Amino acid sequence: MTVGESDPVAFQAAVRAVAQETGAGRTAALHGLGELVAGRPGLRSRAVAALADGLRAPVGADGWDADARREAGRVLAALLRPAAQAPARSVDPDADPEPPPAVDLDLRAATLVDLDLAGAVLGAARFADARFLGATSFADARFTGVADFARTVWHGPARFSRAGFLDHAAFGRARFRADADFTGVRFAAFAWFGRGEDELWEDDPAWETIEETSPAPWDEPNEDDPHWPVAVLMGDYQEWSEGGDGARFVGPVSFRQARFAGPAWFFKARFASAAPFRQARFAGPVHLDQPTVDLAGATWADTADDGPVCWPLGWTPAPAGPDGAQLVPDDSVRPYAGQLADADPDVRRAGLAVLVDLGDARPELRQRVVDTVCGYLRMPLPFDLADARTDGQAAELELRRTAQRLLAARLRPSTDAPGGPPHWSGTDLMLCGATLVDLDLGGCHVGHADFTGVQFHGDTGFAGSVFAGAAFRLGGGDGRASFHGPVSFAGARLDRRRGVREVLGEVAGHAGVVLDEAVSPPG
Repeated sequence: MTVGESDPVAFQAAVRAVAQETGAGRTAALHGLGELVAGRPGLRSRAVAALADGLRAPVGADGWDADARREAGRVLAALLRPAAQAPARSVDPDADPEPPPAVDLDLRAATLVDLDLAGAVLGAARFADARFLGATSFADARFTGVADFARTVWHGPARFSRAGFLDHAAFGRARFRADADFTGVRFAAFAWFGRGEDELWEDDPAWETIEETSPAPWDEPNEDDPHWPVAVLMGDYQEWSEGGDGARFVGPVSFRQARFAGPAWFFKARFASAAPFRQARFAGPVHLDQPTVDLAGATWADTADDGPVCWPLGWTPAPAGPDGAQLVPDDSVRPYAGQLADADPDVRRAGLAVLVDLGDARPELRQRVVDTVCGYLRMPLPFDLADARTDGQAAELELRRTAQRLLAARLRPSTDAPGGPPHWSGTDLMLCGATLVDLDLGGCHVGHADFTGVQFHGDTGFAGSVFAGAAFRLGGGDGRASFHGPVSFAGARLDRRRGVREVLGEVAGHAGVVLDEAVSPPG
């Protein structure tokens, strides 16, 4: 008879020891639990659940220190790798027995240290709101159920190379602070890197536990907490373009040779540097328009089933061949050729000049040019504005100010004069989550603008500006913008039907705010 299967006393005692011991004693108890369960498939799911319970404990609670979390991760890895899942040999030596079902793993809001699940096989994997400390690896892992990494925070390198997602994979609003490697990953269903809130029906039982959800603290440099929501009522968002911030990649990232069999959704995702998708393959709807994306050698199956398809300005599908349509540089927008993806600030500066010249000359491209410049301004700022700056950081800030000035000059009707740039009327601004320094849109006439979660630093000007509609929050205090310096809305009209105070609502202000309701929206 197998220990723990016929007589559960030893197993229960091992689990109890893990819960009750502290320090080195807990580390030893975890090691003992792993040895007890090794080779006993019938105990795997119970052992995995017990380990997950401990890892979900708040940091510092019940003695779950970094060493204990690291050891618990090692035991988990041993239980979730195929060697631990091998079934007993079939009576027929030539038979190919079905492997046991993959184990579900619930590590929501857990703190994980140096987690290495490379080569693991998982069922439903629930990591939403978890924090990953140190280096993390899911290389060659196989996710057979839904994989939920929404709102996770990755403090060290994250490796998913060659992993396989057989069901939906959600990385909405995940924050990668170091390298993120998705090279060769296979996404068999939805690959979601967009906004991080769930949409729930009114009678969904999940509402009962939403209040218990504990997102990782918002401790990004230069940013107040925008209070992005965890969930919203189904139907609150009428369009795919609504909602909060997407996944954020501050360090180097790679999606080289990734395979997307379903939708590849990166709307509102942000890359702080070049994002290579070289030789990636796309087979469904795609929203991937960030200016730093490199699609050299990538292909698209040209089958979106009427879903949206959006590529970065400067890339376009060639006529389809046997392997699909290859993504190639778009000669119709030359001389722009993706200069904003270049690491050299002088090349990026030249790219900005090329873009606005392109928009000046070709009105049909103006919205795409504005979207591209906004995409550049939404790139995460990888340094703290309160610290002393290097020459390179000072140059990057000045380049961003230049981008803001180039846009503002074309959004002011007064500049539409001989010798000046034309007015780009009716254009929209999508700046959700951006960090903007010394933005001056005074006197500008804009279509709709998304400033939700924006961090305004320095002096900000909206005096005399007119918007068809501007959003500085998602609703209530959710997704609110923050003004870290003085701002003026004197004479501004932010909406056709609502006054300035109503539009701003509960935005955060740290310095003087000038409001002037003298200009009221038409009744």
